[in-house]
Amino acid sequence: MDGPGRTDPQGVRAEGRGGRDSGTLVSSSMASPKKKLQGLVAATITPMTEHGEINFSVIGQYVDYLVKEQGVKNIFVNGTTGEGLSLSISERRRVAEEWVTKGRNKLDQVVIHVGALSLKESQELAQHAAEIGADGIAVIAPFFLKPWNKDVLINFLKEVAAAAPALPFYYYHIPALTGVKIRAEEVLDGIQEKIPTFQGLKFSDTDLLDFGQCVDQNRQRQFAFLFGVDEQLLSALVMGATGAVGRMCCFLSSTYNYLGKKTNQMLEAFERKDFSSALNHQFCIQRFINFVVKLGFGVSQTKAIMTLVSGIPMGPPRLPLQKASREFTDNAEAKLRSLDFLSLNDLKDGNLEACS
Repeated sequence: MDGPGRTDPQGVRAEGRGGRDSGTLVSSSMASPKKKLQGLVAATITPMTEHGEINFSVIGQYVDYLVKEQGVKNIFVNGTTGEGLSLSISERRRVAEEWVTKGRNKLDQVVIHVGALSLKESQELAQHAAEIGADGIAVIAPFFLKPWNKDVLINFLKEVAAAAPALPFYYYHIPALTGVKIRAEEVLDGIQEKIPTFQGLKFSDTDLLDFGQCVDQNRQRQFAFLFGVDEQLLSALVMGATGAVGRMCCFLSSTYNYLGKKTNQMLEAFERKDFSSALNHQFCIQRFINFVVKLGFGVSQTKAIMTLVSGIPMGPPRLPLQKASREFTDNAEAKLRSLDFLSLNDLKDGNLEACS
C-alpha cells in the first residue's frame, strides 16, 4: 500500500510505511486515509517470553503468518487481546514500532490502540503512533474514573485525537470491559464535527440494535463500521458492517489470528450473495467458539491456541492473567481437528482447512 515517494498522513514524503526521506513537509489538518479500513482486522497478541518480557523477535514471523496463512492484512495493535493496558508506556511504544516496521510493504493498515487511563499517556501514545507512520489510532473509554455522559467521553476522545491531527481516529466501544454504558449511537451523533479526524467505530458489543442504529443514522458518512463480536459477524454484515476486528469481550479473544482464513471465506460468500454458504461458515466458527467459551476462553487461551496452530511461541500472559492449562490446549486442539480446521500437518505450518 505504500508506494515509493508517497506522501504519508503526516505530510512527509516517505519511502514506504514508516520510512521517511528528506522530502518537503506539506501541511495537513485532516486525516486522509489512503483507503477505507475494511475487511478483517486482527487484534494482535503480544508475544512474551516465559519470564513475562515481550518477545519482539517473532513479530516479523507473526506478520508473515497473518498475511500468507490467514489472508489478514490489517491489524489492531495493543488492544485488549494484545494486553495493551498491562504493558508500560515504553513497552507499548516499542510494540507499535515493531509492528509498523515489520509490516512495512506487507500489511495494508496498522491501527494502534492508544487508550489509557491517563489522558497525557494516551496523547503521548497517539503522537508516537503518528511519528512512526501508523495508519490510524483507536481509543477505549477510560474505565476507572469513567466519563458519565456522551459529552464528557467525547471531550476525552477529542483531546487524544488532537495529539495526532493527521491520523484517522477510531472509537473502540467495548462496554462489557470498560463499564462505560454510553451507547455507541449516542457517541457517533455529531462526533465528526467535534473530532474531524474521526473515521470509524470498533464495536465490541452484542447489542445489535445499537450497532444497527450506528449504521442507519450515518449512511451518508463514509465511516468504517468494524464489528468486534466474531460469532455474530454475519448478522452484523447484514446490518451494514464494513469490516471486523477480532475482539476480547466478556470471554472471547480475537479468533482472526488463527481463523482468519475461515472468516474470509464467510466474507467472500457474503459478497457473492451466497448466504447459505456464509451461514454455514458462521455456524462452523460458532461451534468452535461455543466449545471454548464453555472451557473458559480469553487472552491466555488465545495465546495457547495461536502457539499450537501457528507454531509461533506466544508465551504466557502477564499477571494477573494465568497461563492456559494443558487440558484446555488439548481439548481445543481436538475440537479444531473435529471441525476440520486442523489436520495432522497443520501444527507446524499453521494452515487451517475449510470446514465442510
